[in-house]
Amino acid sequence: MEVVILGGSRQIGRLAADAIEQLVRRKPDAVLGLATGSSPLPVYDELAARHERGLDFSRASAFALDEYVGLPAGHPESYREVIRREFTDRVNIAPENVHGPDGTATDIPAACEAYERAIAAAGGVDLQLLGVGTDGHIGFNEPGSSFASRTRIKSLIEQTRRDNARFFTNLAEVPHHVLTQGLGTIMAARHVVLLATGAQKAQAVRDFVEGPVAAICPASVLQFHPHATVLLDEAAASALKLADFYRHTYENKPAWQGL
Repeated sequence: MEVVILGGSRQIGRLAADAIEQLVRRKPDAVLGLATGSSPLPVYDELAARHERGLDFSRASAFALDEYVGLPAGHPESYREVIRREFTDRVNIAPENVHGPDGTATDIPAACEAYERAIAAAGGVDLQLLGVGTDGHIGFNEPGSSFASRTRIKSLIEQTRRDNARFFTNLAEVPHHVLTQGLGTIMAARHVVLLATGAQKAQAVRDFVEGPVAAICPASVLQFHPHATVLLDEAAASALKLADFYRHTYENKPAWQGL
């Protein structure tokens, strides 16, 4: 796991966009894993700006990390709509190449299995963007999730619902269930880039970066990933014991290693 501490969200957005641009230029039919929430927004803004300067996504495809269960199609806070609004409508990814779990399905297990098959048929995810919750969840894999889990339905804990209520009129509107890629699905991505900003994420960051690998902190499974990059601002990194070492390592990193 590579930990990079930067000055703020704009720098984080630029560095994550660098990794995606390098991937798309090297592999035009790249498969991107897209996340929602606040953390990826600077990345999407940066990629949209680069698209205006010529970065081509026409052969790329994308898979969303998760989706609420029960929101009607087209609901402004469904993750398919958020991703469309914040990213895919701003670049030239073909709409038919943008996929998400079907939170409106009547047969949820079948929809989850179909989503796993679609990811596999696309050749797997090349680069997966992630945020992290204050309780250490990634995707909507809440504490206690199996490290081998695949796309499935999950119940949200109340802390996560409260964290997400800012996107709705009130807490009562936040769904209780979601479909999410499992930890096993996330770990199958060839490169994982996790973004975290703000002091409210500091304890979760310390737990998953420097703590034990344990189901109580789902993001800690990334310690086992062969190519995981963690991009933090100073506030999110403030509880790390080895912060100075991470800074020194990145400042002296050979250029040939890339991100």
